[in-house]
Amino acid sequence: MDDGELEVLLRDLESDRVERTTSATDRGKACQAICAFANDLPGHCQPGVIFIGARDDGSCGQLEITDQLLLNLADVRSAGNILPIPAMTVQKRTIAGCDLAVIIVQPADAPPVRYKGRVWIRVGPRRAFASEQEERILSEKRRSRDLPFDIRPVAGARLDDLDLLAFCRLYLPSAVGADALQENGRSPEQQLSSLRFATTGPDPVPTALGILVVGSDPRRFFPGGYVQFRRVDGTDLTDPTKDQREISGPLVDLLPALDQTLQVNVTTPSDLTGGPVEIRHPDYPLSALQQLARNAVLHRTYEGTNAPVRITWLGDRVEILSPGGPYGLVSLQNFGQPGITDYRNPHLAEAMRNLGYVQRFGFGIPLARRELERNGNPPA
Repeated sequence: MDDGELEVLLRDLESDRVERTTSATDRGKACQAICAFANDLPGHCQPGVIFIGARDDGSCGQLEITDQLLLNLADVRSAGNILPIPAMTVQKRTIAGCDLAVIIVQPADAPPVRYKGRVWIRVGPRRAFASEQEERILSEKRRSRDLPFDIRPVAGARLDDLDLLAFCRLYLPSAVGADALQENGRSPEQQLSSLRFATTGPDPVPTALGILVVGSDPRRFFPGGYVQFRRVDGTDLTDPTKDQREISGPLVDLLPALDQTLQVNVTTPSDLTGGPVEIRHPDYPLSALQQLARNAVLHRTYEGTNAPVRITWLGDRVEILSPGGPYGLVSLQNFGQPGITDYRNPHLAEAMRNLGYVQRFGFGIPLARRELERNGNPPA
């Protein structure tokens, strides 16, 4: 940063990119400020600046800037108290006739950054501890710079672990128009890469998307990648099991099998209490069950857990467990509101849309709620 840019920041008393102090001895406060600027919670994507030797109003504090002071300030970077190690410079600069020690801190590529185990952020002109929600935002900023989970290469997997017949017969026609397929001279390997089922390059590797959608054995790489269905003879989880099955395989097979399992468990009793006309209502609308079950498969986390999606059908309710909590913009408070959606697995969402199992993004749960209400069921 040149002297002109620094002078503008020095004089700007409202900026949350600036810290001023006349003290050269309080290393703790300097470290807190470095941590806060590295975290860049406001998302400026610009460096934060600490002026040592300046008063709060931007005037000169007449501090002697020595080589030892600069060395002491630079040492905080490698002392091991601020982790990950921040990208920063320490310089003696003369701004508007005032000698200052200037620390310029770049936004971190992998927030949250912690000083002695605590996450510091800027809230307007002051420093503060990050709340749990703010730490989550910083963590997701880091992950947003990474490849999404579903298009990361799968360690140890080879193209032989993908079912090319299923890819060509079941998925490709649903994802690419017939005219384009007729004109397409690409090899299956190139087609896999173009649809993100494999990495690009001379030695392509299957991605998580490829393994989950058309893998020969997805559970070899993702042990929790299946649905556990249990029908209970009663209203308590400890009651006897009437039916139990594991629905597994690639999504091109798993999703139709899941639909079939739900369909055969829906019962439609007759109601003659209203007169001579027979009225038939299913115990649950199949479309609502499908929306909720597909939501569980799509939005679950496949990392860090071997737990399957669990569907437990009891005498008075159906419970659906999707591993992982609400993600990104979705919270417990806004869960299921129309238009409120976010994706751990955005490319898996695209694949399920291509296969016809997602009709409209962000409306699956509202649609399920509507169908339940129309059928006379209590709210989900």
